[in-house]
Amino acid sequence: MTPGRRPSRRIRLLAIACAGGIAVAATALLGGFHTELHPVTPDEPGATRSELVTTEVVGIRTFSRPDGISVATDVVYGTQSDGALLTLDVCSPTGDAEAGGLRPAVVSIHGGSWARGDKGNSDWRAVCTWLASEGFVAYSVNYRLVPDALFPAAIDDLGLAVEWIRQAENAAQYGIDPDRIGAFGGSAGGNLAALLGARGSGSLTEGARVAAVAELSGPTDLGHEALVVGNAPAGLQRIVQSYLGCDSLADCPQAGAASPHRELDPSDPPVFIGAAAEEFIPLAQSIGYASRLDRLGIPNELVTVPGTLHSIGILDAAMRVKVAAFLHRHLGT
Repeated sequence: MTPGRRPSRRIRLLAIACAGGIAVAATALLGGFHTELHPVTPDEPGATRSELVTTEVVGIRTFSRPDGISVATDVVYGTQSDGALLTLDVCSPTGDAEAGGLRPAVVSIHGGSWARGDKGNSDWRAVCTWLASEGFVAYSVNYRLVPDALFPAAIDDLGLAVEWIRQAENAAQYGIDPDRIGAFGGSAGGNLAALLGARGSGSLTEGARVAAVAELSGPTDLGHEALVVGNAPAGLQRIVQSYLGCDSLADCPQAGAASPHRELDPSDPPVFIGAAAEEFIPLAQSIGYASRLDRLGIPNELVTVPGTLHSIGILDAAMRVKVAAFLHRHLGT
């Protein structure tokens, strides 16, 4: 188990509690940077493209946003020394909450091969509003992408986001219980959600720790044996190699720290795993991950579906019921 890393010292927390007036507040707080501020996700073709390659109405696209969901966009949770703003969107249910008026929170992590994607694309906005419709306050987070930022930049950003969410003033702003924060992700975001759960050790209510994880189609073991010896698709091997910044997966020491499967310890949170039997990510990844969780005594649920759909492409009504039930079971209502 690799000890949980703290976020880079170059990253500064910004206690900005609401979307309104972000630009003014950010400018005031970042006056000492003397550099131009810009969003962390590049404004280029494909940046907001979902990892779903199909145009069919499948998975999360079968969800219709109900009334009573509010969305705050581009809330700043930190900044990078090069001026890159780290932002998230907040999807909140309206109406009264249980448990003393506080709601559980879920960090939503988009996919895209660690190299593209955005919290604002239509599929991941639907994930955010779906989670809110289930009674969670959902935080859809942008993080730094390859090739500008290699591992561990993305997971460091997500850890920073959890710490920001947990800060007393920010938790109060959105009415969440800082002891009940979970993570959800798909594809590369599934890897990151699982890694967020496996990073660090001990209490699930402090720092960047989360109390539950749900991941769909996440590669959980990025090592040479799992990918190369295990005959994973060559395209997946290239994606992982680029993300880790290794010349070869055979000589890539950081693969261990990027693999939730290897980072687990018995103090880690319960995990929901969803996967399709014939998709791009080998099913052996999900099965092996569940077996590892079993050996460590960590509660988990593995749900497999037939077909080749990937990530939130399998998040249809039936899967949504299962994921929401799992998160409610471990985070409450």
